[in-house]
Amino acid sequence: MNSIYMTREGRAKLEEELRFLKVEERPRIKRQIVEAREKGDLTENAEYDAAKEEQGRLEAKIAKLQDQLSRAIVLDDQSLPEGKAHIGRRVDLEDLNTGKRFSYTLVSEAESDFASGKISTGSPVGKGLVGHGAGEEVTVQVPAGTKRFRILRVVSSADAQ
Repeated sequence: MNSIYMTREGRAKLEEELRFLKVEERPRIKRQIVEAREKGDLTENAEYDAAKEEQGRLEAKIAKLQDQLSRAIVLDDQSLPEGKAHIGRRVDLEDLNTGKRFSYTLVSEAESDFASGKISTGSPVGKGLVGHGAGEEVTVQVPAGTKRFRILRVVSSADAQ
């Protein structure tokens, strides 16, 4: 099994989600199953079938989170090369094709959330940035073509606060 490198914040978020699913959602679904059983014949009980399907999805999600957490290695920002793009670091960029400036925080696949500016180090752009520092230009092949970026600044997680 492959390790999953992630930030301390990302691990805490997965742990909280797992706790919520086990402590809140599992009992809620069990109550739904009990209530549906009490209605009698299970062969044509749509509520029972729906609750059992939901239980299956929940247990699969719990298993996935437990697997991710069991393989998680929290990266200590101080052990990574200073000024280089790595997981947990914020990278300020300029798109050399459009002139637009923006920031991404590099995270694991499990933590990625594009809407929040968190991209995976496994994504094309994330892979292209890892190991590079301020002032460097990188060319990245993305599904829509080729993107060229200039790294303006790399900020460690401690400095980004």
